[in-house]
Amino acid sequence: MTTDGIPHYTGDASPYQGGDPYADYRTPGAAGFPFAHLPDLADRRLGAGVIAANDEFFAERENLLKPEPAHFDPELFGHKGKIMDGWETRRRRGTDGAHPFPADEDHDWALIRLGAPGVIHGIVVDTAHFRGNYPQSVSIEGTHVEGTPSPEELLAPDVTWTPLVPRTAIGGHAANGFAVDATGRFTHLRLNQHPDGGIARLRVHGAVVPAPAWLAALGTFDLVALENGGRVEDASDRFYSSPTHTIQPGRSRKMDDGWETRRRRGTGNDWVRYRLTEQSVIRAVEIDTGYLKGNAAGWAALYGRDGEHGDWTELLPRTRLQPDSVHRFLLDGAPAVTHVRLDIYPDGGIARLRLHGSLTDVGARRLDAAHVPG
Repeated sequence: MTTDGIPHYTGDASPYQGGDPYADYRTPGAAGFPFAHLPDLADRRLGAGVIAANDEFFAERENLLKPEPAHFDPELFGHKGKIMDGWETRRRRGTDGAHPFPADEDHDWALIRLGAPGVIHGIVVDTAHFRGNYPQSVSIEGTHVEGTPSPEELLAPDVTWTPLVPRTAIGGHAANGFAVDATGRFTHLRLNQHPDGGIARLRVHGAVVPAPAWLAALGTFDLVALENGGRVEDASDRFYSSPTHTIQPGRSRKMDDGWETRRRRGTGNDWVRYRLTEQSVIRAVEIDTGYLKGNAAGWAALYGRDGEHGDWTELLPRTRLQPDSVHRFLLDGAPAVTHVRLDIYPDGGIARLRLHGSLTDVGARRLDAAHVPG
């Protein structure tokens, strides 16, 4: 079944019969979900966490936010039973032998702190390898609470939760995707599974909305960082890895933790276009080719523009890059910009891009106006 271009799955998957455990995994395919290009606000690398769950008897809640796909070992068992790479609760029971099934309202839940608060456009509840032990249905709610509230504070009666995904039947061993049209900024989610079962991964795709007061206090910060509201708008090539990796926190840890394009033959060059936190003045640039040794970009240039349709102005001329190195450049008298484009020649990859600077008065006012709680 497909709704709004998103396939929906229900029912069990076939029992595992050996071979590739992902061979019969139900997914929209290479194109992914229409919101899959947006960053994952629940990425553990951004500081997200599963801060509480009512039950995690078979598999711990923290597995929900692992960045890598779920792993399945058919021979891995422990004292409590099959060890699964996900969050799995025990089987619920009714009140007595005459009523063996749980009541309709009975369910398990987990509280998730988003690593980067923002506007949510899509959620994926991945039940990979949970073939007959997944929840019958799920529902998801969001709230906006600043700071670092405890689970008890989040569950207090005065906290308002906004429905993001209504109670919906899902399928086992499948990527269950949901488009979200709720407006406003969310900081925490409540994932409910009805009545019990297991979920391998949770992905929360959206646009980061940083806290204006925090950025104002910092003054100078990384204007393109994902956690500060920067984002990738487009790229010439995503063959080996996503350009969004270039604005993740910290240094890359291995080659595929950066952005790498296929090998070009002939003319042309590769590029990434970014949107900054808001209108800003860039004063320093870092281009990091960490772990890219035989496939780093040969040269790079940086351009900026103010607005969606402004003219591109050269910020950094075409400059030679070295493999596996951090390159630092100071900009003198750069204009105010909202977008930048990184051109690499002719192809290859970079690990990270850092653009250090400050918001303009106009950018600060616009960012403050966009900060609407969920």
